[in-house]
Amino acid sequence: MSDYLHISIHFLGDEFHGRGEHGEPEWPPSPLRMFQALVATSARLDSQADNALRWLEQQPAPVIAAPKCADIQPRGYKTYVPDNVGDLVAKSWSKGKDNDISKFRSEKFIRPTLLASDDGFPVAHYLWPITEPERDSPTTALFPAVRAISQFGWGIDLVVADASIISEAEAAALIGDRWLPVKALGGVSLRVPTPGTFTDLKKRYAAFLDRISLAKDAVFKPVPPLSRFGIVTYRRESEISRPPYAVFALRKPDDSGFAAFSLTRRALHLSGMLRHAAKQEDFAKPLGWDNQKINEFVLGHGEDKGEKHTAVKGPRLVFIPLPSIEWRGSKKGRTVGAIRRVLITVKGEIAGDEFARIVRSLEGRELIDEKTSQAAAFLRRQSDRDGAIEGYFAESSTWATVTPVILPGYDDPCKLRQCLDDDTITPEKKQSVVHNLEKRISHLLRKALRQDGYPEELIQNAQIHWRGAGFLPGTDMATSYAVPDQHRRFRRLHVRVVFDRPISGPLCIGGGRFTGLGLFTGIEGVKAR
Repeated sequence: MSDYLHISIHFLGDEFHGRGEHGEPEWPPSPLRMFQALVATSARLDSQADNALRWLEQQPAPVIAAPKCADIQPRGYKTYVPDNVGDLVAKSWSKGKDNDISKFRSEKFIRPTLLASDDGFPVAHYLWPITEPERDSPTTALFPAVRAISQFGWGIDLVVADASIISEAEAAALIGDRWLPVKALGGVSLRVPTPGTFTDLKKRYAAFLDRISLAKDAVFKPVPPLSRFGIVTYRRESEISRPPYAVFALRKPDDSGFAAFSLTRRALHLSGMLRHAAKQEDFAKPLGWDNQKINEFVLGHGEDKGEKHTAVKGPRLVFIPLPSIEWRGSKKGRTVGAIRRVLITVKGEIAGDEFARIVRSLEGRELIDEKTSQAAAFLRRQSDRDGAIEGYFAESSTWATVTPVILPGYDDPCKLRQCLDDDTITPEKKQSVVHNLEKRISHLLRKALRQDGYPEELIQNAQIHWRGAGFLPGTDMATSYAVPDQHRRFRRLHVRVVFDRPISGPLCIGGGRFTGLGLFTGIEGVKAR
């Protein structure tokens, strides 16, 4: 049995304000955040932990056991930070001008991650496997620095930290969601220390101290960002493997606000504009894509030009418009609205660095309306924890469509419905026909889940309900949504699925899933990640 270096962070409140590399809410707290806290406290204590920190940065990414987030409901507040203009205002006062310094302030919206704990304070645990010689040194040299940690996240995130060596049985008994570092894509990307991170942090601190000088003709020296760290994908132990994804906001060309698109009439058009943007030479060529790659990976055509459409067998880039789910008051509740964001993901295997390059290349990309040849919007990267779209990525046992599912096959291949119009049909025969039709639809919907890679046990135990009208306020009849030409002959339905255990989104199934049809949101038992 293995032993572990165990570092625990006990939060003294139920909020965490830490942000990731791009400013998005970070959960669980990254191993790099832990390492930075250790470096800071070690320097403050003037401890002899340098060798231990260099040892730690060379270890594999740790296992993390973290408390669940409480819920996905928007909760936050605005604060106003005074601008650094006191010298200018005071100068105007000395000239007798009435200048109100309270007007010089910047608005800041604070929305922390809410933590859940059934027993006492929420606790995050970090576990590094260690060998017998490492039990005493260098691990124990870290203990004073760990116990000196008092903030974790922002300065208002007060914590109590501890460190110990524990057995494998004790590690298995720790409470919380267990997050494992994985090589596959589709989890949460967290920053981790790598060899050289400790030295880079020390250089960055020295640059911070040297940023301002009182010498004559001295200039401000910006502090360089941390450059020596790695990115590791983490996934909960119980979570189904999901493809990588990124969320982009649709902004007006002048960046004055969101660009909104109708869900029923323009979702398909929007998906086409996204594919058009990704096939342009100035986008594809830097990524090393030739015409065949564009035809298959971007456009989804496995056939040659002029031939009958054939599905692509390899990986494919997927653009999914995300309708906003907005609060419309106590009478309407959360209602499906217009499209203001899009989800970029892939079907099939793709290297993590390639997907990262695609996401970086899409930042700021304009979407051109083919009718007017004018820019209709441009893309700006944003977090998936926005209140209007969080339901798509939450953990829930009950899911309902915001766009109808296109059945992956004919729901009545034997034309049984024609029998229902026969006046001579007996009630028993009619009941049998209806039963067979419903059985066929159930089979096709489970087939759609199977095509998206869900486990057979989960599919068989799922309760599935369907109808033409939507299950959510703001949705339209299933027949009102535009669909690709190759799918028009198949029936489309709004669907509600209840799984026997919570699963994490996004969930998009059926024949039109590459264009945003068959998109679900969690509606009951929803929990944030």
